Amino acid sequence: MLLSSAVRKSLASPLSRQLMGQQSSLLGRTIISRAASVRLLDNANQTLHHNQQQFTATKNFSSAAAAAIQEEPASKPSSSSPPAAAVAKEEKPFVPSPERKYKHFQNVELTPAGVAIIRFDNPDKKVNTLSFALMREAQTMWEADIQSNSDIKSIVFTSAKESGFIAGADIFDISSVQDKSTLVPVIEEALNFFLHMKSKKVPMVAAIHGPALGGGLEWALWCDYRICTDSKSTKLGLPEVKLGLLPGFGGTQNLPALVGIQGAMDMMLTGKNILPAKAKKMGLVDLVVAPQSLESVAIETAEGLANGSVKKSGPKKKSLINRLIEDTPPGQSLMWSKVKETVDKNTDGKYPAPYEIIDCVKYGLAHPGMEKFKHEREGFAKLAATKESEALIGLFDGTTQMKKLSSGAEPITVKKVAVMGAGLMGAGIAQVTAEKGYDVLLKDRDDAAVGRGVSYMTENWEKKCKRKRMTNYEFNTNSSRVTPLSDHTESWKRHFAGADLVIEAVFEDLALKRKIIQQVEEVTPDHCVFATNTSAIPIADIAAPGEEVKRSENVVGMHYFSPVPQMPLLEIIPHAGTSDEALATAFAVGNKQGKTCVVVKDVPGFYVNRCLGPILSEVTALVKEGVPLDRLDKAMKNFGMPVGPITLIDNVGVDVASKVSNYLASADLGVRMGGGDLSLLSNMVEKGWLGKKSNQGFFTYSGKKSKPTVGPEVTAYLKEFTAGNTSDLSETDIQNRIVARLVNEAAMCLQDEIIENPVCGDIGLVFGIGFAPFRGGVFRYLDSVGTSSFVDMMNGYAETKGEQFEPVQLLKDYAASGKKFHGN
Repeated sequence: MLLSSAVRKSLASPLSRQLMGQQSSLLGRTIISRAASVRLLDNANQTLHHNQQQFTATKNFSSAAAAAIQEEPASKPSSSSPPAAAVAKEEKPFVPSPERKYKHFQNVELTPAGVAIIRFDNPDKKVNTLSFALMREAQTMWEADIQSNSDIKSIVFTSAKESGFIAGADIFDISSVQDKSTLVPVIEEALNFFLHMKSKKVPMVAAIHGPALGGGLEWALWCDYRICTDSKSTKLGLPEVKLGLLPGFGGTQNLPALVGIQGAMDMMLTGKNILPAKAKKMGLVDLVVAPQSLESVAIETAEGLANGSVKKSGPKKKSLINRLIEDTPPGQSLMWSKVKETVDKNTDGKYPAPYEIIDCVKYGLAHPGMEKFKHEREGFAKLAATKESEALIGLFDGTTQMKKLSSGAEPITVKKVAVMGAGLMGAGIAQVTAEKGYDVLLKDRDDAAVGRGVSYMTENWEKKCKRKRMTNYEFNTNSSRVTPLSDHTESWKRHFAGADLVIEAVFEDLALKRKIIQQVEEVTPDHCVFATNTSAIPIADIAAPGEEVKRSENVVGMHYFSPVPQMPLLEIIPHAGTSDEALATAFAVGNKQGKTCVVVKDVPGFYVNRCLGPILSEVTALVKEGVPLDRLDKAMKNFGMPVGPITLIDNVGVDVASKVSNYLASADLGVRMGGGDLSLLSNMVEKGWLGKKSNQGFFTYSGKKSKPTVGPEVTAYLKEFTAGNTSDLSETDIQNRIVARLVNEAAMCLQDEIIENPVCGDIGLVFGIGFAPFRGGVFRYLDSVGTSSFVDMMNGYAETKGEQFEPVQLLKDYAASGKKFHGN
């Protein structure tokens, strides 16, 4: 049975607008980007992979607010301390010495010309982050080495780490504070510390290489001059909105003053990263230099600022149109109206952070004194206390946790990856693999098939180059890493002799997959791992020892979500005989490809697809009861899903949804797939109503600009299917019934150890199907609403609607004990 890839345009846009930021113009395009995809069940039928949009992984979450934590007021250090919960967890005790006086900074260096060089450097971490501990130590360092030293004429802030300037704040310092209102005075002290630094009245230069995100960029904004390198690793941004927060340490005030309101709002409302060339163009930095020149140019600039030969940085000069928009009452009125309109459209009002950011900027424009910073920190503390921020931070924490495999097994060294099958899935896998530095062999049955795969990658890379997301050098390098091969290539076996990992992405046919393993085992070294990108066939069946398969222990499932270059999730499925080494290898390669890897037990549907089956069943039940199609869609969009279930089925393909639901109904889910009437879908398939791809599904599609409608034929069919029944079921009941089926199956997966823990469950369904990110995933949602009340609700439905709503035992246990899935 084939399961389908269902990442379609209408799913792609809405999920990402909740999760991610993408380049957009404030006055013409969206504020919160719309580049994510949601996937239903993955079918190897390549024709189902067309018309798919981007998904940008939710990564590099960072909060500037933690940068705002310290203990000392501006004028003079005090003895006040942060809240007890705010005490940072040190990796290991630090013992000062003359060679190393501070844990988070190297010793201050003073040049003969009076330039003090302050280098961020925590040796216990790969990257610099702003923590409570760092801010406390910064005050100590400043008072001891800087404030009273009259020899210091200017200052350079830089990093001793090659990995970057400051990657953001230690967000868990913030989450560790129970009473978020106590953050207000702590942030105030931090602001006062920066004002205290400014009171020395010497020029300060930020020398940036690598990420300067969140609090890192806010630190730089307090400087008089900013220089960054032209390295591809250098990026600047304020991504707090992705954590449900706002830039809490002056960012909502300092950034608009520097780059203009429109540019600042674009950055803060999308959370997007700004690359060096764009940063220079918009006035965010003053100079862009080669990495090897950064420190010397920064020192020279600091000297020039001190002696007057270099002018201090100032706000970027505005064009006439921007002056009319930003500096006149009519222009501002139009601007703020458009900003709110786009935020409303793209967040559906479910994310408070963008609105608070808007409010802070507007307040600052009306109150130019210190009051604006007070308003900002109060807004930050208010957001930090919201469930939305807690949920988004939980997702960030989850993605961080999932970068490590719990078994601790060591992977083999992988240098060359072979991909079997050059369709859209295989070509996508080859693309992300080549981009991460692996040598790639892309093989298909003939040259034409391989050529289509290579063209797919080339077109994607050309688009990246056009959008300045890839250099021509990187394009050429990536292209050179890919070796196209076919059955007619005489040397293909010799090429495969050097492969360390083979990933097959061919049609869902068990015999074909086993035949490919046989071919691969004949020509690859014994250590070579074989990964199958199946979505339905049990890995155990593919890997079963026999005539075709000799190295069963090397076989593992790697279930990619389409389109592969954009979707962040990867399910890794070992069978009972998969070696720890093979599993670790698949996990390591997936991580390097930029995927968030979830290890899943070898069961029908794995995890993400398995959870969707009961939803399909319940949707057919609701339709049969006579619930209008548009009400079903509206209810689930209002819950926070990217699209409604009817639109989802049309976009995926009614034929695909029918195959999916019938496959899972005949699997091992039992009564949990009951309660519906799957003939709703199979009958539509017989009529040729396959969804959007055939211009007719539940809705009729007459053109790109025309709104889908329910035609007379579908109306007549539904009247017959429902026996004329109509229902005025409430929106809450619709939401509860659909969500209950999803949550119950996710809980069953946890109970049966299909997934390892609730974190995996949350990440899998947020990144895999678009479960409302502001709710943090299904298990955080349960914690929020209370498992006991959720079980009571399910029991009520079980009595009136049937045993498909019977809560699984794990939910009953948690309800009885009052235990939470996350924390106590």
